[in-house]
Amino acid sequence: MMTRLSVVLPAKNEAAAVGATVARLRALLPEAEVVVVNDGSSDATAVVATEAGARVVSHPYSKGNGAAIKTGARAAGGDVIVFMDADGQHDPADIPRLLALIEAGHDLVVGARQKGSQASVGRGLANGFYNRLASWMTGHRVEDLTSGFRAVRADKFREFLYLLPNGFSYPTTSTMAFFRAGYSVAYVPIHAARRIGQSHIRLLRDGTRFLLIIFKIGTLFSPLKIFAPIALVLFSLASFWYGWTWVHTGRFTNMSALLYTGSVMVFLMGLISEQITALMYRGRD
Repeated sequence: MMTRLSVVLPAKNEAAAVGATVARLRALLPEAEVVVVNDGSSDATAVVATEAGARVVSHPYSKGNGAAIKTGARAAGGDVIVFMDADGQHDPADIPRLLALIEAGHDLVVGARQKGSQASVGRGLANGFYNRLASWMTGHRVEDLTSGFRAVRADKFREFLYLLPNGFSYPTTSTMAFFRAGYSVAYVPIHAARRIGQSHIRLLRDGTRFLLIIFKIGTLFSPLKIFAPIALVLFSLASFWYGWTWVHTGRFTNMSALLYTGSVMVFLMGLISEQITALMYRGRD
């Protein structure tokens, strides 16, 4: 184990599971600092976590999973931080496997959930799509983009706190930020158990959020890889429509002009977004 290790658990109304999770961490990693971020819970989460041996940092009201992660990262005193769920999904026994790759020189190690670990078929399909999209964007195989079980070098993770959203998509944002910055990312296969208690994710409420993740993947790494294909499709449609109308009516239509204009605008938006992304990371340096 690293000389200084912190384990951060964001928790909202997890009184049923957080005590057992903290107890296992204290037994397996007695030298590690365990920080539970109580995100405005209405139950006894803070009390149970404290009694189990964790240091509890509480939000006065619920700010979101990502906000809890940022609070935990700021409060943690370790050189390496392990983030994991407090609901019993992640096995503390897997932590040494993540730390072994950190010690081998990686900056971020993600616990990649294997088949049968997804909460639902729909979510598994969505995560598979995100993984393939992120792999295409980065040019590296991304095995689990949205896993919240990960070990990071604390100083490098804190560089990107300003990028992290307050909601649930912090794993996506942090992974793509590490790739963009040229840091080393690795994966360790894990099995996630069924959570204890009710999930805070709702399909209808969070459907738009998952859709926005797709665009966030692009804007955090290389926006032009998202905008350029869209511009090409619009340009191709414009050319096809122009050819069809010229053959049948002998004229250039307003629809062709609209599609050509749209393709140019989308491409220029991609170029501008690419420059903004470059400046964002240059500011970090």
